[in-house]
Amino acid sequence: MSKLNVLFITSDQQHWNTLGQFNPEVRTPALDKLAEQGTTFARAYCPNPTCTPTRSTLITGKYPSQHGAYSLGTKLPEFEPTVGDIFREAGYRTALVGKAHFQHLRGTEEYPTLESYPLMQDLEFWKNFNEPFYGFDHIEVARNHTDEAHVGQHYVLWMEEKGLSNWRDYFRSPTGNNDTQRRKWLIPEEYHYNAWIADRTNALISEFKDHDEPFLMWASFFDPHPDYLVPEPWDTMYNPNEITVPAVVPGEHDNNPPHLQMTQQTHPDFSVYQEPNGNANHGFHSHLHDHDELAKDIACYYGMVSCMDKYIGKIIDHLDSLGLAENTLVVFTSDHGHYYGQHGLIAKGAFHYDDGIRVPMIVRLPGRIAAGAHSATLQSLVDYAPTFLSFCGLDIPTDMTGLNQQDVWLGDESQARAHVIVENRHQPTTIHMKTYIDARYKLTLYFNRDYGEIFDLQNDPREVSNLWADEPLRAQLIEKFLHAEMLKEEPLTDQSRCLPNKAPAMYIRSFNAGRYQINFHPEEPRYELFELFEDPARTKNLWDDPDFAQVRAEMVRALLFGRWGLEPLWMPRVAVA
Repeated sequence: MSKLNVLFITSDQQHWNTLGQFNPEVRTPALDKLAEQGTTFARAYCPNPTCTPTRSTLITGKYPSQHGAYSLGTKLPEFEPTVGDIFREAGYRTALVGKAHFQHLRGTEEYPTLESYPLMQDLEFWKNFNEPFYGFDHIEVARNHTDEAHVGQHYVLWMEEKGLSNWRDYFRSPTGNNDTQRRKWLIPEEYHYNAWIADRTNALISEFKDHDEPFLMWASFFDPHPDYLVPEPWDTMYNPNEITVPAVVPGEHDNNPPHLQMTQQTHPDFSVYQEPNGNANHGFHSHLHDHDELAKDIACYYGMVSCMDKYIGKIIDHLDSLGLAENTLVVFTSDHGHYYGQHGLIAKGAFHYDDGIRVPMIVRLPGRIAAGAHSATLQSLVDYAPTFLSFCGLDIPTDMTGLNQQDVWLGDESQARAHVIVENRHQPTTIHMKTYIDARYKLTLYFNRDYGEIFDLQNDPREVSNLWADEPLRAQLIEKFLHAEMLKEEPLTDQSRCLPNKAPAMYIRSFNAGRYQINFHPEEPRYELFELFEDPARTKNLWDDPDFAQVRAEMVRALLFGRWGLEPLWMPRVAVA
């Protein structure tokens, strides 16, 4: 097998700190071994802290605002080209086993989906399904987290094949006939979806090896996404009394945006954030919790991580046993993070602390990627698709806006990006936020809002002190953010491969507001500010004039929000997830 293979392994909603190498309270021997054999990147970020947008980014190399799946309850447009398409055209086998979630849970006539009721539970359909799916020529998928009623598709087929004819006893109604379980999942471990993913991934890798076929293989785990449920013995692996329970710092939300303050209320009213076509909100509820119950949840969450780690180890060990280690790029990460008490928050939502947007990341390629190394260079999941292509010697399309990180992963370059951007458009207008992160600072802006967040990650790594009131720092970071937003769009030169009606937002480099005009030339970079009444010929650039600093700041902010407002919504949020 001469071509390089890619084995991509992901978890779901895993906090970056839940690896044994970072956290002595968690045991992950397989991932720790992978880290010893490869390089760990400690500052990897997702492009969106929810599933569908990030998972769509992973296969397109574009940001959610560019590929169309901007939120849960939407889907990646079927016409979007993916990294799988390119690998297939190059003669690779492409396969996905586990969670896809490129589409919404409940389809409509206008926006149908394969990942929805009732089709997901039509077992005859899935038994005979043999079509490419977003660039993967072979898929074996499911949609449920733990015992959810969404169970179906290939996971159920596998359970029945393995002899678990009473599988409905372990899942909630209306699909199953079990009551809601908490922490201890009664399903035997041998029928857990971790076992299914490892079993089928290993079978496919063996098949590809036997036929001497290069492959892009994605093993996509569901855990440790809540509900908190794990089979024995993992449910008792961790003692809640020995677990560190994160807590909100008293007063830390006093200067934060309103929705963050409201999470710490007993009965908050988030109705102002709910839009008619926005469907339900994630995370907009009271996050108050009982300390002891949370400790039990964390113990279960850690158990889910450790159980998953066992089956990740089975996949990597199988790959190595076939003699494929030297010729396979192995990459592990998660689609987004998770809150289990940090900042007083639970699970996920419109909160861009590192707990929710930073992810674990390990890469391995023996003999080429350094073993046992750690790097603090910035990484974004939007970079994975172009980097996979580069490692395999395939051309990167011009419309992939992620950066090629190959030289960084190989240790030949110190960094490929100076910043990352995280987007979150959970509602069309009321929950539209983006975050800019560089080596030191984090800036979060909210569409057409006067509030925001600034954290000094160097001196305040826990993100407790909001520096939003520091006007000079705020102005400086917003300008950097605008520059970053423009740079991320530079590759989008082929408008035929963009979303419909996307072009108007792409190359807005100027903004007029009555008396003033600003012009941006990010490729140089060069910036201009003109006063049009006194200088209609635009001969005097006032950009660096301190007397116009306030005007400059207001114009930059207006241009940034103006561009956000033109980002297309190709479909409404038609489902909760």
